[in-house]
Amino acid sequence: MPRTAKPEIAAKNIQGLKYFHRLQPLFAPLHELGTARDHAGNRLLFFDDYASLILLFFFNPVVTSLRGLQQASCLEKVQHKLGCPRTSLGALSAAARTFDAAALQPIIAELAQQALPLQTGKDAEVLRGLTAVDGSLLPALPKMAWALWVDERHHAAKLHLHFDVFKGVPCYATVTDGNGNEKKQLRAALQADRLYVIDRGYAEYRLFQDIIDAQSSFIGRLRDNAVYEIVQERPLSAEARQAGVVRDLVVWLGGEASGAVFQQKLRVVAVATGKKDSQGRPEILWLASNCLDLDAAWIALGYKYRWTVELFFRWFKCILGCQHLLSTCQNGVTIQVYLALIASLLVTLWTGHKPSKRTFEMLCLYFGGWASQDELLAHIRRLDEKKKKKS
Repeated sequence: MPRTAKPEIAAKNIQGLKYFHRLQPLFAPLHELGTARDHAGNRLLFFDDYASLILLFFFNPVVTSLRGLQQASCLEKVQHKLGCPRTSLGALSAAARTFDAAALQPIIAELAQQALPLQTGKDAEVLRGLTAVDGSLLPALPKMAWALWVDERHHAAKLHLHFDVFKGVPCYATVTDGNGNEKKQLRAALQADRLYVIDRGYAEYRLFQDIIDAQSSFIGRLRDNAVYEIVQERPLSAEARQAGVVRDLVVWLGGEASGAVFQQKLRVVAVATGKKDSQGRPEILWLASNCLDLDAAWIALGYKYRWTVELFFRWFKCILGCQHLLSTCQNGVTIQVYLALIASLLVTLWTGHKPSKRTFEMLCLYFGGWASQDELLAHIRRLDEKKKKKS
């Protein structure tokens, strides 16, 4: 069956580029980080121009490949609005290896700082700074040798993400091969004044203490074979019982084999999920935390919020489409992933709501020239009205 030719990209298919203007001050430092050239040396591409074109890829369904980006760069409208010159496939390909992806991390942090809380109230007040941390695999091509995972036949990149729960936005990320150590990535990125919520893949006593030493707190699931010495068993409040808490302990965590890692007592809270384990017994989650002053109900709720990062991964890969990689080198994949996170942050900043499939479709229709600005604004107003009714 003959391959269907893809339509040429025309100016009428691209609009709304003024929404990218708020990025220009943030992207400005990228302009000084060198240029990418094609093999002939005839076409130059600056990092800020490359970043803008990749963002165009995420928001315009007509642009589906590097060739599509090259076609878009030939349009006078794109050149004027994004401030980028016409480029070549060679320069776009070279850019993935030339520019340092780490230069995009401060932009992610800055946009996350600008985002306002999408959820307020008692939960956000008590669990201030709640940050869900987890990793997710991105399928890679067999020729991407750097992305080995499990064995030589499996390849994947891994996104290690910090997600600000109440703002509903990513705030920090790194990308490694599929076997990248999650605990190592978190340890290298610890910040003060965070309440990290982590699953049992991060259950390492030294990491728990490192979080405390970084002037932050944590709620983390323990492994089933965790050892501890009970110092106090606290009575359960009505709220804790309602949240499924069955025990609330103050302990010295770790035995002789684990060494004297901890410098202070910790909390261990047992929460019944209402489900059965593999052996038909009631499933119990054992949660550790250094938050000694919180009611056990808040410890249980804080861990429940960990699922917000899982929901973000679903949006990131299935709706935003970051499973379609434009580059095969690790730096190029990292650049694309960071810019996808920036695209997600922009959706939240533009609309004042967490990204959804319907909102993203509306933005794509607008950037593709099918929906007017008035129709886009009407969609955002409907979101505002729904939010007011819920509150």
